[in-house]
Amino acid sequence: MSLLVDAIGKKHAPVDPGKAVRIVSLVPSITELLCDLGLASRVVGRTGFCIHPQSAVSAIPKVGGTKDVNFEKIRRLAPTHLIVNIDENEKPTVEALADVVPNVIVTHPMAPRDNLELYRLLGGIFRKEREANVLCERFEREYEALSLVMSSTSRLSFSTNRVLYCIWQDPWMTVSRDTYIARMLELIGWQQWLADTGVRYPEFTWDAKMLSVIDEILLSSEPYTFTQKHVDALERQTGKPVRLVNGEMLSWYGSRAIQGLRYLRELAGG
Repeated sequence: MSLLVDAIGKKHAPVDPGKAVRIVSLVPSITELLCDLGLASRVVGRTGFCIHPQSAVSAIPKVGGTKDVNFEKIRRLAPTHLIVNIDENEKPTVEALADVVPNVIVTHPMAPRDNLELYRLLGGIFRKEREANVLCERFEREYEALSLVMSSTSRLSFSTNRVLYCIWQDPWMTVSRDTYIARMLELIGWQQWLADTGVRYPEFTWDAKMLSVIDEILLSSEPYTFTQKHVDALERQTGKPVRLVNGEMLSWYGSRAIQGLRYLRELAGG
């Protein structure tokens, strides 16, 4: 077996066969992945944002949010493993939890194909290699199907669509090109606006210069719940086409990424 190394270079050993495993996940998409790996019964704590699959997570106790974690609840749950993400969880919180949880697994997928290593990492640690391989195969099939759509004769004249992906308003916020979301969009030739701020999730203001280099505005369904009302208002304000997109499909890695690739194929018209 290859070394099981997480996003910060920490090596993890596979759990001993028969040893009790108690997992707390502070990452919604990872919670879903754990369930799809057949580990739902081993997950003893989740955030309130861990909502998929509903049938499984409804029985798992909540331990707060991705950032406002209830330390005492987690301590009482006595987890053997804590799973976190560099973007979604704050470093001081993770460092404090490391004092009470023996094994902290840090994740940070930066591009769609990073999901393959994520499946293998968690599958290897929790001895679910077979289930992880199934997910890898499903991912590869969807990735190939999307690649075929994008390389088809009918798309030879396809040009890059320059987009602004919005995740929040008041203040308005977007994503940098150095994010998983932006790299998902790139699979169908949609290039995220370059904010030039050095911040991964920057605030921005609407101005003529920015709008001059944007073809389309994308309003994500999460974390802010944009609606058709926002679409109509922005189209009037900016004169640009505005589209609602499914944020889970474009920002959730893990097993949801397989559906995300299929969703990209739909967006690309394939």
